[in-house]
Amino acid sequence: MDEVIKIIKDIQAGNIKPIYFLMGEEPYYIDKLSEYIEQNILQEHERDFNQTVLYGRDVSIEDVVGNAKRYPMMADRQVVIVKEAQELSRTIDKLEAYAENPQDTTVLVICYKYKTLDKRKKVTKVLEKNGVVFESKKLYENQVGDWLKRVLQGKKLNIEPKAVQMFVDFLGNDLSRIANEIDKLAIILKSGDVITPAIIEENIGLSKDFNPFELRKAIGEKDQYKSYLIANHFAANPKDNPIVLTIGLVFSFFSQLLQYHGLKDKNPKNVASVLKVNPFFVKDYELAARNYPMKKVSGIVATLKDIDLKSKGVGGNSLPQSDLLKEMLAKIFN
Repeated sequence: MDEVIKIIKDIQAGNIKPIYFLMGEEPYYIDKLSEYIEQNILQEHERDFNQTVLYGRDVSIEDVVGNAKRYPMMADRQVVIVKEAQELSRTIDKLEAYAENPQDTTVLVICYKYKTLDKRKKVTKVLEKNGVVFESKKLYENQVGDWLKRVLQGKKLNIEPKAVQMFVDFLGNDLSRIANEIDKLAIILKSGDVITPAIIEENIGLSKDFNPFELRKAIGEKDQYKSYLIANHFAANPKDNPIVLTIGLVFSFFSQLLQYHGLKDKNPKNVASVLKVNPFFVKDYELAARNYPMKKVSGIVATLKDIDLKSKGVGGNSLPQSDLLKEMLAKIFN
């Protein structure tokens, strides 16, 4: 995010580069930067003749370069944006000749999603020398909470820890989907409001009672009734609660619990740092550790690996989601 802010601030200060090569696994920042350039480099009245949007599947590198070499009409610059440029990956090296001597009246934006250039290649080095090469990396799920808080700070909103966990449990590290849901909430909330699980449930449709976080919490508390209740809800709504995600989250919880057992320093601050969780949730691990000794946790981790394989149809016929969830809980609690 800091690099994105720097690029935007440079543009605002008039330090505009002739090429912006935006690449990487996380499409969210690529979209945000290209949208910013599309909306802010040219005045509205200049865009009709001086702003061109191309799509990688429809053009060649020669087409891109031909557009970039045109001169602007009644404006200081023109903007050429190539979306889905990863479709040009086989011939992207041909961009090198243009990057060596880019048109100074053109801002060329290449949106190269889900792929990256080889940093050892000359084309990459030339692009870095004469333009901006930005790599948009996927966040790990344990980084999403901090990202979410920063985005909300920009909108002058706050969020409860449990609400953060709901976003992560349901949407993982899909920043675009999370941002879309935040935008929905920002419309109805006032500056300074706090996003709670109830607000999320009411306005987004994510259940504060029947979600992977609550299942994990119920398992940690050894609340068998609630665990089976949530599992039955998941089985009845498999599209909203894919079993692979559920097993993954429970596996992550017990893997962290195994780490917790191995810690010499169980001070809450150290636990939160090592497990990469919000300090608010440390008490959940303390309770779960009392309910599940280290040897039991090791066995559960092995069991979950086996159930994960079964959920993917490995080693036999695929079992119904309801059966797999019941098997998972039975082996955890017994």
